[in-house]
Amino acid sequence: MRRIKQPGAPPPERIQWVETRGRAFSFTLQAGLPLLEAARRGFAAEGFAGGVLNFRRGALGPFAYVMPALSKTGENAAFYSDTYRPNGVTRLRLGSMTLGTRDGAPFFHCHGLWTEADGRTRGGHMMPDETVVAEPFEVEAFGIDGAMFVAEPDPETNFKLFGPVAAASTGARTTSRAFALRLRPNQDLAGCLEAFCHAHGIARAKIHGGVGSTIGARFTHGGVTEPFATELAITCGAIESVPSHTVEAAVDVALIDYTGGIAEGRLVRGDNPVLMTMELVLEALG
Repeated sequence: MRRIKQPGAPPPERIQWVETRGRAFSFTLQAGLPLLEAARRGFAAEGFAGGVLNFRRGALGPFAYVMPALSKTGENAAFYSDTYRPNGVTRLRLGSMTLGTRDGAPFFHCHGLWTEADGRTRGGHMMPDETVVAEPFEVEAFGIDGAMFVAEPDPETNFKLFGPVAAASTGARTTSRAFALRLRPNQDLAGCLEAFCHAHGIARAKIHGGVGSTIGARFTHGGVTEPFATELAITCGAIESVPSHTVEAAVDVALIDYTGGIAEGRLVRGDNPVLMTMELVLEALG
């Protein structure tokens, strides 16, 4: 399996996780608000301090983002491009967001694909402090109670990354057993989820959110992304019981690589290792 050397030593626990409770719901992001504040208000209205969400459309402007890039200093295995600030309204195609905290304040990690006002399709990592909702649009969310994604220094990658930590209950109404996860580098995404579900007695689960990166990508439709640095959003994902395995993960993603290449499809099981991180919530269904 492909592997990228990280600047720091890998901790022995390769999945950071917290068992929690949660609930799926939808809400509308309000125009004129910074994307971070619009997302925070949507979760707060349902009693949640954080969670994950997915979207399939939307409009942003002003808008700022970065793409994956090679590291110029060697202090990280990969890095970010300079910040892009396209003119006009950017039309979102799809994406995923993790909403948590950084330095004690609300923060998000959000990847997606979009079409800019000049007609070009782009993608990458949205900047929370420079991105505004241009028109109202609906998102599908999953709030978590009893856990929070918190950005903390990660010695392995030399980045400050979201990971789940236990948190006080907000008293939100919940319906499901759930697990907030962060997958660490150099392990297959699907295999990691399958092993986790097997270890925790989960026969069926739905993936909510899903923000991170893989070392290139191999798709079941035969497509291959060779450039190793990507920004990835999970667009659909599930864990199901199958006759020949205990459980099997089906994970559909969309990504952009550091050359600007865009790819979408279902990941091949066993051949898509995490590059830096992968954050998501598993809703246990059985």
